[in-house]
Amino acid sequence: MTTRTRSRLSSAAAGLAGLAATAVLLSGCSAIDGLTGSDGSSQGASPSPSASETPYPSQFTRDGTFQSHIEIDGMDYVYTLYPTKSTPRTNEWYPKGNKYFSFTFQAYDLDQKIRDPFSTKRKVYLDRMQVQSDTVTYDGGKTEHPYKLDAEARKVTFDPEPVSTKYGMLITSPKGAFELRNQKIRPTSPDTKGIDLHFTATVYAEDSAGSDSYTKKVIKQKVPIAIFSSDEPTKAQSIPVDAN
Repeated sequence: MTTRTRSRLSSAAAGLAGLAATAVLLSGCSAIDGLTGSDGSSQGASPSPSASETPYPSQFTRDGTFQSHIEIDGMDYVYTLYPTKSTPRTNEWYPKGNKYFSFTFQAYDLDQKIRDPFSTKRKVYLDRMQVQSDTVTYDGGKTEHPYKLDAEARKVTFDPEPVSTKYGMLITSPKGAFELRNQKIRPTSPDTKGIDLHFTATVYAEDSAGSDSYTKKVIKQKVPIAIFSSDEPTKAQSIPVDAN
């Protein structure tokens, strides 16, 4: 209604105008929510929890994935983790029941462009991958270790025949990458609010492309995961053996 309107409204008409304004405001909020991806009209959606709802700060839990870039001497070492289709909803990871994730580890030579010939890029070989885990509890209870890995990389990676030398398996992009699928995090005590995964990769990085001279490096990364309180176990679905 504009200021030029001079007719007097009855109380009933005023009430209707107020209801109309309210409806406009509500529809406006719904439109904005739709643009920001927070429209709750889809019953099948399982949104990730907000920061205030998350019991333990975690990019993995919030985004449904985790990726880190660790630059050392012009090489970018990239860890990527994501939940598998067996337990895809990170806001439904509870203390009880198994939780499943996959991860990759790869190296990029930042001194060269992505499309440059592979022969111009320094080779990096992954010898060993180790992962330790520690639980975080609400009341400072006993620390548990629900996931552990200590293996020669080429013997456990998804590729049964990775390019390998005496230094390990090739992980320089785009010719090589270490990948493990459907890794199981075992159940933990009911007061668990988070799990820290500690990754340690032992690599041998070529000093310069084609030099065949290598330097040993240790690449570490911590990945926090939030665990939500529930009396129900985490529900895991059966998935094909080759699924992510």
